[in-house]
Amino acid sequence: MYQPRGSDEHTMTQMTSLHEERLNFVFRTIKTTGARRVLDLGCGSGSLLYRLLADDQFDEVTGLEDSGVSLRQARSVLADYLNEEPARVHLIRGSYAESNPALAGYEAAAMVETIEHVNPEQLSRVERAVFGEYRPGCLFMTTPNREYNPLFDLAPGQFREEDHKFEWDRLKFQRWARGVAERNGYAVHFGGIGEFVPDVGHPTQTAFFTRIG
Repeated sequence: MYQPRGSDEHTMTQMTSLHEERLNFVFRTIKTTGARRVLDLGCGSGSLLYRLLADDQFDEVTGLEDSGVSLRQARSVLADYLNEEPARVHLIRGSYAESNPALAGYEAAAMVETIEHVNPEQLSRVERAVFGEYRPGCLFMTTPNREYNPLFDLAPGQFREEDHKFEWDRLKFQRWARGVAERNGYAVHFGGIGEFVPDVGHPTQTAFFTRIG
């Protein structure tokens, strides 16, 4: 049975390792779809975009990010690619809770550890924008699995990051995702990333939405 270790340094090492594993998993998942145009919603400092751009399969990748600080970091990380002619990468300042016709029509999209930063009362707006307007051919979403938090030595009710507005257990995440899929013409399949623990699940839970309507 998994035994947590009571060390902040150990927990930080676990989180960093999981972050890299998660990004690589998302990259591989998107690559297997065959998509050539990809939208990263909540792209942060550009770590997933960097992985996509290093692969010749992807002709166009667009990152949307609401944080100016993160967007500046992304511009630094992706500087070489932004200077290409023609550029394959585009960075946009904005929120995926807002309408933006320019974000419609992508073959694949990703939302990596970002939905939990949304205020719960804004989730319906996110659904309308992402699944009702942008309508990517498929979308891969990751979010923390709250049931795993004790194994990171987190106290009851403590979130993995201070900025998180919520963290879902598996049942609640799947219930929400199924509702989104049914209302917007998508199929959805669930999985996880990181070490699986019986009765707890994976540290990261995933939903893969595929448009059927």
